[in-house]
Amino acid sequence: MGTLLWINGPFGGGKTQTAYEIRRRLAGSVICDPEHIGFGLHRALPPRLRGDFQDLAAWRAGVREVLGLALEGHPGPVIVPMTLVDPGYFAEIVGQLREDGHTVHHSALLADRDTVLRRLRERGLGRGVRWDSFAVRRLDDCLERLARPEFARHLRTDGATVPQVAEAVAGAAGLTLTPNTDGRLRHRLRRTWTGLRHIRFD
Repeated sequence: MGTLLWINGPFGGGKTQTAYEIRRRLAGSVICDPEHIGFGLHRALPPRLRGDFQDLAAWRAGVREVLGLALEGHPGPVIVPMTLVDPGYFAEIVGQLREDGHTVHHSALLADRDTVLRRLRERGLGRGVRWDSFAVRRLDDCLERLARPEFARHLRTDGATVPQVAEAVAGAAGLTLTPNTDGRLRHRLRRTWTGLRHIRFD
């Protein structure tokens, strides 16, 4: 049975970059992204009925079932980059997976508001941050909720690089990553490519 690494944090907090850095440097690991389940449910609904897909019981049940199957069928670590700040939903998914006997290591990536906004601007490829965007509207609430004890373990990322954050997340789960051999340019190119691949249009 595999081990699950749930990487939590605000939108723009570095979850996806951290997840792919871990996968790159941890043999046998896979990424399972619960957003894909949410996007599928959105597409099945008329546009005017599409709210926050986390409020759908079908999403929470589907995520729990899919991650349970992944943990039972995949021998290596399962990495989940997903913002989850509602304590009830957290208990319903992460808590239930633990009750089912699965090993779940949770890390909440935290940073100052200005740091997250800067990262969102960088993710916007020079187009800046839309102040009415979902990520910006939710930022303060996400940071406040994730700082609570129920979302520990907390990891401050303001002055840390992606490889350093990845090593801290993996280390908390007792996992050792292969050495990082990227130079500054390759690291920058890798981050840009990962960001481009995960631009959301849904």
